[in-house]
Amino acid sequence: MIDILALGVCSVDDLLYVDVYPPANGKSRVQHAERQCGGLSANALVAAARLGAHCAFAGQLGSDELSQTVINNFRLRGIDLTHLKHDPTAKPVHSTIVISDGGKSRAIFPYRPGNYGAPDDWPAPDVIRSVRVLFVDHMGARGQARAARIAREAGVPVVSDLERDESPYFGELNGLIDHAIFSHEFATHLTHQPDAAQAVQMLAQDRAVTIVTVGEQGCFVVDGAAPNMVQHVPAFTVDVVDTTGCGDCFHGGYAYGLALGLPLMQRIRLASATAALKATQRGGQAGCPTMTQVQMFLAQQA
Repeated sequence: MIDILALGVCSVDDLLYVDVYPPANGKSRVQHAERQCGGLSANALVAAARLGAHCAFAGQLGSDELSQTVINNFRLRGIDLTHLKHDPTAKPVHSTIVISDGGKSRAIFPYRPGNYGAPDDWPAPDVIRSVRVLFVDHMGARGQARAARIAREAGVPVVSDLERDESPYFGELNGLIDHAIFSHEFATHLTHQPDAAQAVQMLAQDRAVTIVTVGEQGCFVVDGAAPNMVQHVPAFTVDVVDTTGCGDCFHGGYAYGLALGLPLMQRIRLASATAALKATQRGGQAGCPTMTQVQMFLAQQA
């Protein structure tokens, strides 16, 4: 049985590490460069798969070189591609990510050359109904909303990673999510409330769980069983090398914890440890820890 199914965005990321960002018209020598695969949904799937989840991708990819790079990487990471939609007009996002300040700061330059994100009418409803958790992002919001509606009607929990609200289908999609995880920046954008504790309460709205992540400060949580109480969960302290993909790892760890049936605070602890360990490694997917590494880390923290 598939633990986590995702339909959203994949990317190919060219990572450039510099000591400092250059001023306008200036230069900064690249200290290290590498290419990895990324994307909100793709990173979350890989993070969960590294922990031991059976993950599947049912989004769209083409036959171009970048699409094949993503497909090969998914296979390498153990992601099930049985339900992949092959579309010659589809391509992954191609991003250049410049990382500075010892990995604590990054600038992302995405290029979207083709059709990307969730397809409008894919996969078949029976596929969505058969999984333990559906994971959605904001890319292809119409198709994401369709999938979330099918999942909710079937009692399949929906976990989200939403970062933009330009689509006319965003409101519908957001209303179908019962496990919503927002970054502090996007939560502030949606609520016009810079205080994360107040923003998370404003976003709760009859959900099972609402979380606003605040980087090294941890996260703020509202459990739908106690909608008037905001809980703060501190982050783990680690030596940061690169924060690329940390939020995605948090999402993947949470989704897998949900698929395993863990209680809420155990899900958040798993997600937080997964993100913390990723921060100690370069890149996004390449830095995702295994469940053994997470368990050893948690034992040390205890």
